[in-house]
Amino acid sequence: MYKKSIVYMGLVLLCSGCISVRMGDIQVEEDFKLDGPTATGFIHLSTEVDGEVRPGMVYVPAGYNHDTAYPLIVFLHGLGESGDNGMAQTTSGLGNAIRKNPERFNCLVYFPQSPSRQWWSAVDGRVTAPNSFEHITDGIERVLDLYHVDEDRVSLTGLSMGGYGTFAYGAKHADRFSAFMPVCGGGDVEAAVELARRPMWVFHGEADGVISVDKSKQMVDATRKAGGAVKFTTYPGVGHNSWDKAYSADQKAIEWLLEQRRQ
Repeated sequence: MYKKSIVYMGLVLLCSGCISVRMGDIQVEEDFKLDGPTATGFIHLSTEVDGEVRPGMVYVPAGYNHDTAYPLIVFLHGLGESGDNGMAQTTSGLGNAIRKNPERFNCLVYFPQSPSRQWWSAVDGRVTAPNSFEHITDGIERVLDLYHVDEDRVSLTGLSMGGYGTFAYGAKHADRFSAFMPVCGGGDVEAAVELARRPMWVFHGEADGVISVDKSKQMVDATRKAGGAVKFTTYPGVGHNSWDKAYSADQKAIEWLLEQRRQ
């Protein structure tokens, strides 16, 4: 039995021996165990660290069966989707790809949300949200408790600010993940030794005027030098929005991410 706070928006959750219905943005606390049919789609899932609650969301695929172990993708959004509404982080990148092609995502996806205009990881001149990594970890643990996850297929991806976050959080928690997929990000080359422990596929637009493609190239080169298996895809003529190509247009990328297993 698992006890936690979840925000439901017009969803019906079928639990063991009960049905909970909540309409609107209402905070509820329930004891439940997902051992039967459950709500699917995008479902609010909050985290709490040192008394601070932050919104997040989990995507549950149609036909979810608790008897089956599902891969889990952790997605870190960009700066434009930061805030406190618990929804914006699903409106760009991976969330849009799921809505366009749900058949490609027979998996769980966790979408944490960073506070408004605050970065996931320390980057020069940027405001970093305190305890961001702790909130990500708390959210992952809650998903693992609530759903049946194949813990050898938990991967990490993110775009722009979330690309930086993928390099940084992935390096600190490489034991957790099966693979990394940073999109139009950058990072600290000193993290390459840890990143090299897992396969990685990096994407970036060659005409990116917000975050130079050189930022990804530096991380790719350092990780390869450290012995990592890294795929690097660049898109000629593409600016900062390389995520639509990576997540939606390139079907092989998500297939690759879901195929990776922790060794």
